[in-house]
Amino acid sequence: METRQQGFLESEPLREADENTSDVNLSNSILTEEEREEIQQELAKLEDEISTLKQVLASKEKRHTEIKHKLGITPLGELRNNFTRGWQDMQSSVAYKRTSETLSSAGQKTTAAFSTLGNAINRKFGDMRNSPSFRSFEEKVESTVTTIKTKVGSPGAGGSFEDVLSSTAKASAQDTPTNNLTETPERP
Repeated sequence: METRQQGFLESEPLREADENTSDVNLSNSILTEEEREEIQQELAKLEDEISTLKQVLASKEKRHTEIKHKLGITPLGELRNNFTRGWQDMQSSVAYKRTSETLSSAGQKTTAAFSTLGNAINRKFGDMRNSPSFRSFEEKVESTVTTIKTKVGSPGAGGSFEDVLSSTAKASAQDTPTNNLTETPERP
């Protein structure tokens, strides 16, 4: 059998033996006693190597932890550094930059649209307030409020607030003009 040594860290991932290869299929063939003994020796050798590698790995991990402890590196510090590094990597990515630019542009356009909408609404309210219909309505409200104040506030006015409000509403209803937009002459 051919053995390769690549050091402790192999660049290729470990693979399990494939039973369908052109090599000898051990489960389906009949082995001679000599072949069986040779395979068992190889198995024992591999188990020893695995045990040795586990011990070396455990020793290296222990040394790794000791060095980190001496340097003051804590798991929380490592997590924080990894998060910071990941955040920086994400911010430097092309997708993040494009998304950020797009959202910034959309925000500016939305702000401009709301500003324009606000200005239009203010202008319409100003136009409405200056219209004859609104002024007429405003005068009627002021007149009604004044009437209520004088009737409720004057001595000897008699009646409750509800009575005064009711009589004022009736008077106001009689004074309300019709909403004819165009005057049409009366027909006989």
